[in-house]
Formats: sequence, structure tokens, C-alpha cells
Amino acid sequence: MATIIQVAAQAGVSTATVSRVLSQPDRVAADTRERVMTVVQSLGYRPNVAARSLRTRRSAKILVTVPDISNPFFASVIRGAEEAARDAGYAVVIGDTRHDPAIEDRYADMLTRGEVDGLVFLDHRLPAGLIPQLAARGTAAPVVNGCEYSAETGVPSVHIDNAAAGGDAIAHLVALGHHDIGIVTGPLNSPISRDRLSGAMGAARHHGVDDRCMVRIGDYSAQSAFGHARELIAAGVTAIFCFNDEMAIGALHAIRRAGLSCPTDISVVGFDDLPLARFFDPALTTVAQPKNMIGRRAVELLVDILDGNHPQVDQVTLPHQLIVRDSTGPAADTLKYKSKLSTD
Repeated sequence: MATIIQVAAQAGVSTATVSRVLSQPDRVAADTRERVMTVVQSLGYRPNVAARSLRTRRSAKILVTVPDISNPFFASVIRGAEEAARDAGYAVVIGDTRHDPAIEDRYADMLTRGEVDGLVFLDHRLPAGLIPQLAARGTAAPVVNGCEYSAETGVPSVHIDNAAAGGDAIAHLVALGHHDIGIVTGPLNSPISRDRLSGAMGAARHHGVDDRCMVRIGDYSAQSAFGHARELIAAGVTAIFCFNDEMAIGALHAIRRAGLSCPTDISVVGFDDLPLARFFDPALTTVAQPKNMIGRRAVELLVDILDGNHPQVDQVTLPHQLIVRDSTGPAADTLKYKSKLSTD
């Protein structure tokens, strides 16, 4: 296997320059960088990660914790994180915390013990064990939040404007003539749930339908939305806005079980634009998040911190998009659809 000394000799540079090209390419002149990378590729050189770890006292690993690894939304975020980490020379360790603070703390201990160099957490709650470390190190602590944003954590974050996204969903339904709208939120201890609800109700107030909106608090599961949707259907809503696509699936099932049709009787809007959303029946209208880019940008912020560079922007807000498909249509006559309700 080729060595860094061989690469340096053939490229006509020092071993330090080769190392810089591989770890901090922006700090090397373009012609030198190109010459070194040509030799690296021709010799098939691969850095010795173990030796580098001993030298720098770094593990070359990044920990990404996820509250529910079974949720397909997080799979796309993790893929983006892994791609960015690999580009920067790091491996990714995944921790499934299952919304359990004790598990979150156990994973956070890996950072304290030096088993990983940094942490990206994809939840709203900062592990309690890290709070003293953050207080001591301030914004230089190698911790970044992905997906959620809470000023209380005091760490860099990558997210969308959830309030604006919630408002867009309601504005779309109102434009179709819907006034009686059901909203199924996630847990309200989550900042993104509170922001989406704030934006949705703000848009409802703007259009004069806030007093006709019915809010139910879900838990992001299809089962919770199924139960809430049955109640909302009985109450006479003509549209249901769910705070993730999984709950939208539950709402669609409740509509079918009631003997009704979507969107003829009741429209449904989801959130996240999961890969399967376009293949639902009907294809789901939903708010798309740039899932892969959220993971990538979170790791890029973390690598900046690990390289000793304070991120130029602590809070990165990425664009969202309302994807209109077949699950939303003009508001129905509730008297007609109530007459079709099954007794199931």
C-alpha cells in the first residue's frame, strides 16, 4: 500500500502538504492540490486513520443520535450526514435514543469520553449530561442540532422555517375553499410541533377561519392520527393537516374506514414528503423538507467546529416546498358526506 511519503515524493511536496490537501484542501493552492490529488489517485493512497487518531487524539468518528430510527424521515437525514462525514474523513456512529433521556445521556457520554469527536442530535432535547460541557466550552463545543431548532439549547442548528411551512399548508387548503380544518400535531414539547401549529393557526387567523379549526395533539404515529381523524370526520371537517406523512397515512385510513373518499369528501395534507408519499393512494400533498441537505449541513457545521473554525452562521434555515398532489381538492359539502358515513 502506498505511503504518504511516496505521495509527497512523487508530487514534489512535503508530507505536511499532502496531509493538508486531504484534510484542509481550501488552505492549499489549486495547482498544488490538483497535483497531489492526481498522485493520490494514481497510487491508490488511503490515509491511515488509526495513526492519525493516535497523533491527533481524535477518533475520526461523529455520533448522530436519532429519536426513532424506524422513521423513514430520519433515514434520509442520516444519509446526508454520512455523505458529508465521509467527504471530511470521518465515520458515523448512529445512536437510536427512542425518545428516552437516559439513552440520550449514555450516547452523549461517548463524546465526553472521547470515543467520538462530535455529536449531531436530531431531536429537540439536548442530552442533560452535555449541559456542563457546553457551559464550559460555549459555542466551540462540537455539538450541532439537526431538524429542530430551540434557542434554549445554545448550539448551532440546521432546520426549515416550520412556522412558515405550517402556514403554507393551511393557506393551500383555504384557497381550495376549506374552512372546517382539522389539525393533527406532534407532541407540543417539541419546538417544531409548536412552530408548525403557530404558523398554521396564524394563517387560519389571517384567512378568518381560526375559530373553525379543530386541533388534536398526536404523537407522529399513524395510529394516533387514525383515532384523531375519526373524531375530526365525525365533527364535520373537510380537510385534515397532519404534521408528518406517517400521521397522514393514518388519516387516509380513517377516511376509507368511514366509507368516504379523499379528496372528494375530505382532503389531507402531510409533512416531510417521504419517498413513498407520491405512491400513496391518493398521492399525498405534503410539505417537503430537504432531508438529505439537513444532515449534510449539520455535519458540515460540526466539521467547521472540529477544525477550529467558528461557523459563520450558527442557525441554517433551509427552504421547504409545498408539493401539491392528489390528496387535496375543493371543499366538499359536509351534509352530503355526513350522509355517507358508515357505522363502522
